[in-house]
Amino acid sequence: MTNTNTSSRHRRVRRRPLLASLAAGAIATGSLVVAGAWAGPASGTGEAPAAAARAGQWTTTPTPVEKGDLTAVAALDGEQAWAVGYRLKDSTNIKNEAVALRWNGTSWKQESTLPPDSFPQALAVKSADDIWTVGASSAHWDGTAWTARAFDRDPGGRLTPDAVAIASDGKAWAVGRAVPQGIKNGVPAVQAWDGSAWRRQALPDVGKGELTSLAVVAPDDIWAAGSSFAGVGTEQTALLLHFDGTSWTRVEAPKSKEGEHRWFAGITAVSADEVWAVGGSVTGGSERPFAARWDGRKWTAVSTPDVPDGRLRAAGRSGDNTLWAVGGKGSVSVALRWDATQRRFEQAPDPSLVIRGLATVPHTADLWTVGIAKKGDLIPAAARFKG
Repeated sequence: MTNTNTSSRHRRVRRRPLLASLAAGAIATGSLVVAGAWAGPASGTGEAPAAAARAGQWTTTPTPVEKGDLTAVAALDGEQAWAVGYRLKDSTNIKNEAVALRWNGTSWKQESTLPPDSFPQALAVKSADDIWTVGASSAHWDGTAWTARAFDRDPGGRLTPDAVAIASDGKAWAVGRAVPQGIKNGVPAVQAWDGSAWRRQALPDVGKGELTSLAVVAPDDIWAAGSSFAGVGTEQTALLLHFDGTSWTRVEAPKSKEGEHRWFAGITAVSADEVWAVGGSVTGGSERPFAARWDGRKWTAVSTPDVPDGRLRAAGRSGDNTLWAVGGKGSVSVALRWDATQRRFEQAPDPSLVIRGLATVPHTADLWTVGIAKKGDLIPAAARFKG
């Protein structure tokens, strides 16, 4: 059942989220090098020195993975950030090694490898010894080692999670889709870690679709976003689900125009009455950015610049209260900033890489993005914006 009413909690209390993770997208290939980017190890050193970050610009930072992909990033502060992805060990036999990297304030170092066949796609960091990653499976880091944790069986099919987050009560949440066969037969799925096992959560019947992102305001105020798949003669529509501490309900998303397909790929919560969701729209085969805002009562579409192939993947508010949204497709990368005076998103300098994930750095105006370089063959890339 669609729920468009505002709960008394949303009207009464303005709460700020303790942690929301941003999902990384599917693995793809691509290429480009931004000015000053590092395209490989320096002779005899194994890595290149990080360029000095300057305020108001993106700076690429070398990673200890020569070939592979970085799929997600999260930060605790300016000195502590983590990224997950994989190292391609044998391109002939397609052998991968899932890895976790750590930023120590100066450079990225490999902290560990993940359990085999992890294929991490999303990351949530509560502390240096409480980290979750999900992808082909889930794994938890306790500060010393990763432990694989099996997902609950879903009658809808194999769970393919795209996002993970940790609430203030320590409970982890994962969202994605249960896939019986092909991806277009998938149905939205949510699971929660109860301290000993992942448990499947009951959802309203929304038909075929997927959940791609997750934001936690509080243990009883959680949002998940994604899309309902197009059927014969119907458009793909943006999908929003809300958890009130007891159950998940569908909340009406802004209606699309006739012939327009919409979807959400990222969501971030500032407070109970300020939540942002971003994604893309297609009309006549041309993709453009799409974004909407929850004001505590309803979701409303907001203005975005007309950027061809400018689909948005993730959003977050930095420590200086700037709202960012990033994404892109193929050779196009895009970063948008919210102009509160004009009430619209405006284009901003972008990190010029194939963006998989975004992280704000708490208490600062800084950002991290990870993915792969636009030039070269699967060269992992990380870029930091110094605010």
